Amino acid sequence: MIGRLSVVALALALGAGQARAEEGNIFSNLLKYGGTTVPPSQPKDLEPPYCPTVDVPEGGAAMATHGGRGEGASGIRSQATLGQLARECQRLEDGSIRVKIGVEVKVLLGPGGAPGRFDVPVTLSIRYNEKPVTSRTARLSVTVGPGEAQGFASTVEDNFIVPAAMTADYEIFAAVGGAKAPAKPKPRRKPAVATVPETGGAGAAQ
Repeated sequence: MIGRLSVVALALALGAGQARAEEGNIFSNLLKYGGTTVPPSQPKDLEPPYCPTVDVPEGGAAMATHGGRGEGASGIRSQATLGQLARECQRLEDGSIRVKIGVEVKVLLGPGGAPGRFDVPVTLSIRYNEKPVTSRTARLSVTVGPGEAQGFASTVEDNFIVPAAMTADYEIFAAVGGAKAPAKPKPRRKPAVATVPETGGAGAAQ
């Protein structure tokens, strides 16, 4: 009988000690975190990403479609040109950079053209040390209505991933059609880090 009482007393003592320990943890959490539980760990601060402006390679700003009966400019049915350009860059936890590219295109009717729907391919690419890293072609549908001379369309393409080893000096290109980025791009000073999209006309893209 005495042995049983000793076991019960020991169990009660252990239970009381455990309760006191749990209460102590709660009070410690209140003092440290302002709540009864430990908050989830916060993600570590990531280095701001390098985010170059969008370049337009030579011959990539416009694309003309011929088919009229006239010669030269009089035979142009339509011309597609780049409009506003934008980019946004996000540093990922593994050190890589995720790039989002926004492009606007404009279709202008030529002397030999007529209203309708026009399919405009736009090639978006990222290069590093004069070599392609990733490339994608988006097809935009532009409608020029009856009585109108031009039409507009835009797209935002996401998830262009720049590997961590290439994030210090990569380039972003946009071109109407299948124009390729230049083999030896002209040197330029790196722009400031961009955390929000920056827009500019095709002719102003750097």
